[in-house]
Amino acid sequence: AAGCCGALHIHAGEPERALAMARELIAVFEAAEVDAIVMNSAGCGAALKEYGHWLARDPEWAERAAAFSAKVFDLTEWICREGLEPRGLAPLNRVVTYHDACHLHHAQGVVLQPRQVIGMVPGVHYIELPEANWCCGSAGIYNVTHFAESVELLDRKMTNIAATGASVVVTSNPGCLLQLRYGIRRHGLNIEAWHMAEYLDKAYGGWE
Repeated sequence: AAGCCGALHIHAGEPERALAMARELIAVFEAAEVDAIVMNSAGCGAALKEYGHWLARDPEWAERAAAFSAKVFDLTEWICREGLEPRGLAPLNRVVTYHDACHLHHAQGVVLQPRQVIGMVPGVHYIELPEANWCCGSAGIYNVTHFAESVELLDRKMTNIAATGASVVVTSNPGCLLQLRYGIRRHGLNIEAWHMAEYLDKAYGGWE
């Protein structure tokens, strides 16, 4: 079974432990002989795409890590790359905005694809979020190690979200999702925060 990707260990200053996890994960997927590794976590996806860099100086693993990283795609990146057009989507009839996870926008350069996928769902009025690519304050373990500073970032983010008038904010990273949901409670906003996969699931009728 696949284990942890090691991203949080890199953030915590434990590179050797992270590299050991990377080697284990590469071996697991090599054995599975997969053509693509599709991610629903921007933080993990960014780490997996960096394995080639992490292990570049390891003669045994450098080539294997680079080959592994080349197979990694974000969910929205994969949908758009393969030209997939989801069918049978029900109208959501929602006003939706989108928060760019730092590890998707800045680390992976995946910017247009999430917005394209949001636009595939009928009955959605999309409003671009001001400062959409600014950090929400989650930042791996930053909201644990620097809570006060993370809340300052979060408050700015929630002010911008509220200004859109959206009833749903979508993001592509679990860490951001937890942070945004905390911000919604903190600010008493009448809005929901959904993961991108959750957004698609609801459009397929997964409301329960």
